[in-house]
Amino acid sequence: MKKLLTAACILPLFALAQKTIIYCGKLIDPKQLQVQTEMSVIIEGNKVTDVQKGYVIAGSSDKVIDLKSKTVMPGLIDCHVHMDHQTSSNRMLPFIENPADKAFTAIQYSNITLMSGFTTVRDVGGSVTISIRNAINKGQIIGPRIFTAGKILSSTGGHGDGTNGLREDLMHIPELNSDVVNGIDECIKMVRQRYKDGADLIKICSTGGVLSLEKDGSGAQFSEEEIRAIVNTAKDYGMKVACHAHGAEGIKRAVRAGVASIEHGTYVDDEAIALMKKMGTYHIPTIIAGKSVADSAKKPGYFPEIIAKKATEVGSTIQSAFAKTYKAGVKIAFGTDAGVYAHGKNWMEFMYMTEAGMPILECIKAATVNAADLLGITDIGTLEKGKIADIIAVDGDPTKDVSVMGKVKFVMKDGKVYKNE
Repeated sequence: MKKLLTAACILPLFALAQKTIIYCGKLIDPKQLQVQTEMSVIIEGNKVTDVQKGYVIAGSSDKVIDLKSKTVMPGLIDCHVHMDHQTSSNRMLPFIENPADKAFTAIQYSNITLMSGFTTVRDVGGSVTISIRNAINKGQIIGPRIFTAGKILSSTGGHGDGTNGLREDLMHIPELNSDVVNGIDECIKMVRQRYKDGADLIKICSTGGVLSLEKDGSGAQFSEEEIRAIVNTAKDYGMKVACHAHGAEGIKRAVRAGVASIEHGTYVDDEAIALMKKMGTYHIPTIIAGKSVADSAKKPGYFPEIIAKKATEVGSTIQSAFAKTYKAGVKIAFGTDAGVYAHGKNWMEFMYMTEAGMPILECIKAATVNAADLLGITDIGTLEKGKIADIIAVDGDPTKDVSVMGKVKFVMKDGKVYKNE
């Protein structure tokens, strides 16, 4: 005869729940800008339950992951990516790809990004990224945790106006104008539409851009009143606003209007820097994107002449712009513009940031603690009790050789191991 299990019999089973213990040869604490040695990170489920000095003794049911020869740190966060495309000389791609085509390539790029150590990203402009985010969250595909703006907002003729440079009869295609808004009423309406679409944040363009067929990449676009309407409406719906801006006037309008971050900031001036410090606005440098498009502009025929000229100018300026904002004390969060260059090379931004004067531990803080703060997420960015178990390890010591940030050997996201070499 079978016996019924009593409560007293069941309870001990829960006490035997498996823990995962990671032995860390070196452990980076980005909050304190410290490298600790011989540490143990203890995980239950998807949460860190403790971080202890030394290599703690594992129980009989515990799983041990030995990373004693590696440098361990929180999962990295890239605050400026585009998961549904990647740089190409083929300017016709937007006209021959269906949404399903973009989704399949986004699946590939998402996997590459996660395996490169970026467990969370902020996607600031894509046509299928809301669906990709949802599929990752459901466990249908593998990728980083995504916070996405969906489609961007731009003024007529602005960086996000898909009809720039096209024939007159093509300028009236509705889909190509779906990112375009003008005037306060349209701005408010489109923010509400993005919320309805399922966006996590709003992305706007307050200046021209590089990879769009407009003659000026730095001129101001959107009035300050329009930007303020976008920011205030987004706030009503619990969203922050990220702002693409190269030129100083467009930066200043956006900062005064209350955007959370300036993306790129290539031609930032002293007045804009002072405003960013006063308002607590983050700068997202995207140095690698500037250098990448400048390199591509050297290849005959890679870009149309109008883009090649802007790419060359931005590429020679963007790193020094970051150096100015960092040295002035502007808040910095890590962001690369992945998609403008090949996905998986995000780590190279660390190299360019250190070249500009930011120590590597501060760079890692920008890609963890600061990035989480910008996202408004409190349970990622550090390895502390109660935080989500997003953990990576690199082969070497980044404080001695920044290039090891590109040698990611271990990736855990949300308590699940996705890579262990």
